[in-house]
Amino acid sequence: MSAPSPAPVFQLPPLILHPFAQPYDPVRLIEGSRAGIILRGLLPQGELDNDELERRLLDGRYCEISMLFYVGKDVLRWARQCQEAVQRAGVAPEEGYCAESFIALLVENTPQKVDQKLRSWGVQEYRRIFARAVGLHAVFRDLPPPELLAGEFVLQYHRFADHLYACRQQLQPFRPAKPEQFDFEVYASGEYARLLEQEWDRL
Repeated sequence: MSAPSPAPVFQLPPLILHPFAQPYDPVRLIEGSRAGIILRGLLPQGELDNDELERRLLDGRYCEISMLFYVGKDVLRWARQCQEAVQRAGVAPEEGYCAESFIALLVENTPQKVDQKLRSWGVQEYRRIFARAVGLHAVFRDLPPPELLAGEFVLQYHRFADHLYACRQQLQPFRPAKPEQFDFEVYASGEYARLLEQEWDRL
């Protein structure tokens, strides 16, 4: 008796990542990183006092929070689109696929081609980036201005975001989506726009 043929792979919507950095953000990030190194005593302090160094460090960390927040918007939008696509197609509705299923696919069980593409962009720690981006959205609907955030949170936001992601994913049971069952592409927004233009030209 022959073995049953594997179920076809379901094509999910593409994950489209939009630009999230302002022209001045790289400068703020570099200044914040340098300030942190100086405060740890690993570089000479020069003419900057501790108050200015701490201000630059907090500003750099807030810039990181801002970037992650907008990445999280893209990831959560995509996860909801995946849930809707699966529901419309009637793919095993009794099995409990939801947005968290596809977030877990992206963060914890990344398809190989997605992993390779992100690494080709120079993004090695993408799992941490996506997890923290999703975690921040567990508490913030909109990006708060820096004056509303406690300094300790800004300095240690990555630890808070890691725990927020874990908590969010554990709030309700869900069926994890697996790479052998679901496939998707990842694009930068400009890259995806060019693909659409090429498709329209062929019509």
